[in-house]
Amino acid sequence: MSITQGILLLFIGFFIFTLDKKQENLPVPTVLVFIGISLSFIPYFSSIEVTEHMIYHVFLPALLFISAYRFPADQFKKHMGFILFLATAGLLLTVGILGGLVYVVSGPFLSLSIISSLLLASILTPTDPVSVVSILKNSTGDEKIADVVEGESLLNDGTSIVMFSVLLGIYTSSEEFSPFSFTGEFLVVSLGGAGLGIVFGWLMSKGIHYTHNKEYQVMLSIVLAYGIFNLAEAIGVSGVLATVSAGLMLSFEYGRTIKEEHFKDTLDGFWGIVEISLLSLLFLLIGIKAAPYLNTPVWGFAFLIFILSMVVRFLIIAGSTTLFPHWRKEISWRESTVISWSGLKGTMSVFLILSFQVQQSSGHDLFLSLAFATVLISLLIQSLGVYPLSKKLL
Repeated sequence: MSITQGILLLFIGFFIFTLDKKQENLPVPTVLVFIGISLSFIPYFSSIEVTEHMIYHVFLPALLFISAYRFPADQFKKHMGFILFLATAGLLLTVGILGGLVYVVSGPFLSLSIISSLLLASILTPTDPVSVVSILKNSTGDEKIADVVEGESLLNDGTSIVMFSVLLGIYTSSEEFSPFSFTGEFLVVSLGGAGLGIVFGWLMSKGIHYTHNKEYQVMLSIVLAYGIFNLAEAIGVSGVLATVSAGLMLSFEYGRTIKEEHFKDTLDGFWGIVEISLLSLLFLLIGIKAAPYLNTPVWGFAFLIFILSMVVRFLIIAGSTTLFPHWRKEISWRESTVISWSGLKGTMSVFLILSFQVQQSSGHDLFLSLAFATVLISLLIQSLGVYPLSKKLL
């Protein structure tokens, strides 16, 4: 992507985000994706190359760090059990049940093996509520649902990568599935990343006291966001969870020991600009990348998978809140419905699709089309429906 192309995409993002200031319920990222699809028909933009490395190492660390350090620590502690369940056991259950259902119904549409079905389910399981969090807060006036949805998304990005990697290894016949080795790898990668992030997040909260220059403090936050991500990946643990944990630790320390009153305001000012700039580029690029795969006969199957994913997610969320009395008091069935609906697909799903594309030489265009189509259906329907649904139920 050239500098000129990037500037033009940023200008488009500025224009759409400006509209959002006037229409608070406009799902901006979804609009940007479909603008990106339209831009793909213009040769000047269709030549832009979008890689999984670009999404994973350029966009993701900053976006994860921004969401994590802004996440209210008290809300995370209050709903930690439910959020951790959704991001771990809930994710595994979703992949297993959804993958099984996709395999059962795939016959009339597309020949999928059980491993292919599970792999597709792992691609579609991580959530990306960036399109709907602000809408949820505006429509209900209660930040609890938005916090649960966002907290789940922060953590399940890391766990979904581990699940996808194991299933992709089985799919390519490079390894056999072993529950013990999977559990061991899952724990090492997840806990290792989280532990690393907590340590470095705490160190940063202490390090900002060594300079009162707010610009230098922001520089330190950049080092933390990208440095901890790449350090974790280099030593074989989750960069996603390391960055999220570092941001959450920083959020926790805000309320305890950080005495630099200007620090958070300066941090918010800088990262706020970074966030809308990266989101503008990212969702426009997702649309440009997805466009060649959308002329496909699998749209009907993609819509069916979307329906199945929504049903499975609702059953797991509603079922867990029914089984555990504490969660039942905290989360009603109406709130479970809104949480289920708000778990739309986005950035991480696209990264996993591109990762699959890189590791498979050819002959998988229908699989890629199916995955892209399902992600776009989720983005469109769920982002447009979250405002009326939350207004009706909450």
